[in-house]
Amino acid sequence: MNFEKIGCAEARFSRIGLARPYTSIADKAWAGCYGAAMSTTTLTPPTAPATPAAEPPEALITRLAIAGRAAGAKLAMMGDAGKSAALRSAAKALRDAGAEILAANALDVAAGEARGLSAALLDRLRLDPARLAGMASAVEAVASLPDPVGQVIDRSTAPSGLNLSRVRVPIGLIGIIYESRPNVTADAAALCLRSGNAVLLRGGSEAVHSNRAIHAALARGLAAAGAPVEAVQLVPTQDRAAVGAMLTAAGLIDMIVPRGGKSLVARVQADARVPVLAHLDGICHTFIHAAADPAMAIPIAVNAKLRRTGVCGAMETLLLDAAFPANHAVVAALLDAGCELRGDARARALDPRILAASDADWDTEYLDAVLSVAVVDGLDAALVHIDRHSSRHTDAIITGDDAAAEKFLGAVDSAIVMANASSQYADGGEFGLGAEIGIATGRLHARGPVALEGLTTYKWQVRGAGQVRA
Repeated sequence: MNFEKIGCAEARFSRIGLARPYTSIADKAWAGCYGAAMSTTTLTPPTAPATPAAEPPEALITRLAIAGRAAGAKLAMMGDAGKSAALRSAAKALRDAGAEILAANALDVAAGEARGLSAALLDRLRLDPARLAGMASAVEAVASLPDPVGQVIDRSTAPSGLNLSRVRVPIGLIGIIYESRPNVTADAAALCLRSGNAVLLRGGSEAVHSNRAIHAALARGLAAAGAPVEAVQLVPTQDRAAVGAMLTAAGLIDMIVPRGGKSLVARVQADARVPVLAHLDGICHTFIHAAADPAMAIPIAVNAKLRRTGVCGAMETLLLDAAFPANHAVVAALLDAGCELRGDARARALDPRILAASDADWDTEYLDAVLSVAVVDGLDAALVHIDRHSSRHTDAIITGDDAAAEKFLGAVDSAIVMANASSQYADGGEFGLGAEIGIATGRLHARGPVALEGLTTYKWQVRGAGQVRA
C-alpha cells in the first residue's frame, strides 16, 4: 500500500515547508501513526491492536480500514484460483454453521416481532434452511464466475505507436451499510472478495445476531483456505456514530454501498464524503397495455406485487390501459390475493373494494401488500406517469404488441426496463450475475444490478518501444 498516495498529508507538506490542517480521517490516521517516520518510500502498516472496549467510532473505523486495505493487497497476490478456493471454503463453512446461524436468526426474528416490525421487514430478516442453503450456493456461484480482475476492456494503438490497454482492477476497500437483510453479509463478502476488494460490513441492529454468526462462519472459511480474514470485516458495534465515521473515511474507504430503507440511503447520500453507489427507493411500475393477453397479464401482476412484497423490485404502481378488456379481472385477482389497492377514480370504478389514492401514493414504496392503481389512456399516458413518478429502478410493460414493447423499452429511463415479465426478476442472481451488491439507479460507474464488473474500475496500461514525446 502506498501511504504517500493515500494519506500522510502532514509529511508530504512538511517536506516543502508548508503546514496544512488535517482534512480527513485518512490524514489524521496516517499522520498520527506514521507522520514522524514518513518518507517517500512505500510502507506496510503494522498489525493493529485488538479493539478496546471503549474505542471511539472514528478510531475503530480507521483501524478496521487500515487492516482491510492491507488485506486487499494480499488478495491481489492470491489470483483467480486462490480467491475461488477461498469462497468455496467460505460456502462450506456457512453450511457447517447452519444450526448456529439459524439459532442466531431466531433471536433476531423474535426481537423484531416484539418490536412490531412489519411483515415485509420480518420476511427480509428471516432465514430458514432453504434460504441458508441458497446463501451458501450463491457464494459458490460467485466463486465459479470469471474473475474480472485483469480483464482487458479494450486495446488500441496510438499514432505514436504506443500500445494502450484498459484493464479491470479492484476499487479497493468497499463499505457496505445495510439494514435487515442478513443475506447481504454473505453476498457482499463473496462479490467483494471475488473482485479483489476488501469489504467493511456494517449491518443493522435488526439482524445483529444473524450477521455476526454469518460473518464468523465466513471468517473460518477464509482462514481455512489461507485467505486474509481481514478482507471481510464486520463493524463490531451498533453505535450509529460508526456509520458516520465510515461515511467520512475519505482516503481509507473507496466506495460506500447502502442497502436499506429510504431514510438510510438518504442519510448516506447526504453525509458521505466517500463515493456512494445506491438507489433511493424502488417505485416500480407495471403497465398493462391494451394488447396484453389476460392469461399473461394477470399472473404477472399478482407475482410482481405479492411474490415478495419487501424486495426493491416489487411492483408499487399498476397502470391499466383504459382499452385493456380485462382490467376488472386484474384488480379482482390482486384483491382476492389479499392486496390492498389504492386507485384513482377510474380504477375505483372497477371494484368497490379499491380505496382512494392520495397524491403521495404515486410516490410511495410500500414494501407491503399495498398497491397504487391508475387507469391511463394508452402507452403515451403511461410513459408520462412513469416519467413523473418512477424512481428509475425497474419498470415493465405487458403487451402482445412488439412495437409497443420496443417503444416502452426505449423510452423509459430506468436502470431496468422489462417487457412481458415480472419486475421481481430485478435481481442480480436472476440476471446470471451470481449475486448482487445492490441495484444502482444513478448514471455514473454502474447501473442496475451491481455485481463483479460493477465492483471494479480500470487502469491504463501503456506499452512502448522507446518513444519520447516531441
